[in-house]
Amino acid sequence: MNERQFGPVTFITGENQGKYPYCHSIYIESAGILIDPASDRMKLAELRENSAVREVWLSHWHEDHQMHLDLFDDLPLCISEPDAPPLMDIDLFIDSYGELSEEERRHWRELLVKQFHFRPRKPARFLKSGDTIQLDTVTIDVIGAPGHTPGHLALFFREPGVLFMADYDLTRFGPWYGDTQASIEDTIESVNRLRHIPAKVWLTCHETGIFEEQPGRLWDQYLGVIFERERKLLNLLEKPKTLMDIIGACIVYGKPREPKVFYVLGERLLMKKHLEKLINEGTVAKKGEKYYKISDHATDRLSSITTGFRSSNDTLS
Repeated sequence: MNERQFGPVTFITGENQGKYPYCHSIYIESAGILIDPASDRMKLAELRENSAVREVWLSHWHEDHQMHLDLFDDLPLCISEPDAPPLMDIDLFIDSYGELSEEERRHWRELLVKQFHFRPRKPARFLKSGDTIQLDTVTIDVIGAPGHTPGHLALFFREPGVLFMADYDLTRFGPWYGDTQASIEDTIESVNRLRHIPAKVWLTCHETGIFEEQPGRLWDQYLGVIFERERKLLNLLEKPKTLMDIIGACIVYGKPREPKVFYVLGERLLMKKHLEKLINEGTVAKKGEKYYKISDHATDRLSSITTGFRSSNDTLS
């Protein structure tokens, strides 16, 4: 179990390097505030046993950030108001993913209860974008960073210069924006806003988790995944394709993966977001069950953008 200290901010490493379904947690010992309790159940149970935790915060509503929230059922819970509804009812939680088949709903209902220990929770109060929270040892700026979810929050700990970006994690997989109220455009805007905050340390919830130098090209690499997915989708739509054809192309995950109920859903949700965006932009149209490209302008633009991003990625690898 690894921990890192940045002034009053403790970074608790999640199991399996914080890869889904786990995440890294943040703990402010002096205030007893635990953020995103899905790191290491034994460590969190130890904090619980010592009665050190007095309040739990969630950066957003996703299951991999509240896996061990059940350990803290009796403590106040704080989250942004837009992200609160899924916490209150398991059906609302599942609805928030998007349109799911009955088989997918059954899968997620069972998984949420058994693996993620889901129990309906009502927040004690809301964390609001723009708020400044003054604790004994640190000042926290609450930063609205929607896109991943409508109420996704980042936190800037002023005195140590630590920016907690939660699920804008700068991984090579890229951003997730597949849920009902997620947004590609808001994701890009939020990441660009966070990259200009004058931090000294950048913390995220998955994989690398700690960046002690300016992430530099990683910002571009991360956003570049969005444009690369879109470029591949537009190339695919040179000939009309059904949604099932698009899912079968495995643009997101690269190849078929198991369990299908998880990965096929991920492909579908993300590709539907791209299709909605491209239709709104007048680049793609739909006739019957098939989607097709109607404009080459976006393809040319994306080819130029992704060529630049791939060059940056080659330097990083």
